[in-house]
Amino acid sequence: MNELVKNEQKVTIVPKDFNFTNKGVVTEVSSKGFRMKMKYPTTGINLKHYCDFYSQTPNGILFFSSYPSEVTENELFIENPIKHRFLQRRQFTRIQFITDTTMTDSDGEKYNIQTVDLSAGGLKFKTDCSINLDKEYNIEIKLNEEQTLYCWLQPIRMEKLDTGKFMLSGRFVNLVNVDKMTLIQYCMNKNMEAKNQ
Repeated sequence: MNELVKNEQKVTIVPKDFNFTNKGVVTEVSSKGFRMKMKYPTTGINLKHYCDFYSQTPNGILFFSSYPSEVTENELFIENPIKHRFLQRRQFTRIQFITDTTMTDSDGEKYNIQTVDLSAGGLKFKTDCSINLDKEYNIEIKLNEEQTLYCWLQPIRMEKLDTGKFMLSGRFVNLVNVDKMTLIQYCMNKNMEAKNQ
């Protein structure tokens, strides 16, 4: 792990329960793993329970699964993972994600939309009206009963369907790291669930 994780590197931790997503900074790296000082209390991150870890690096987003072998209120020691991989933007898992929601432009105008698919990079959706591609829109994405993300979306493509509706693809802009990791985790888990059905 010494080549992958360095002192002062920022790492996001996503346990099985997304609500306890946390982040911290690496303070020590050893042959067994690494120690982190956490930004928030470590509630919901349990001793020897596997979590997913993400960290932005020059090679893309570092991803691996491991578990803490030491847990205090504001520190964790993470055991070395067996394997890891780097996620590039084009590799973000895309899932079917059909729900009704709203988005709002910078002038406060609200649009009703139906989402079609979702990834950590962006969203595809349908709407009844033509959308200005030069604007950014604040969008509400409800992942489950407990968790809703509020993101900025930049539409990049629009086509008019035979039904008269418009289909758009957009990319997330200025997405905070915790939200990005949560989306990566959510989409990967949903994709695995679909494959196992």
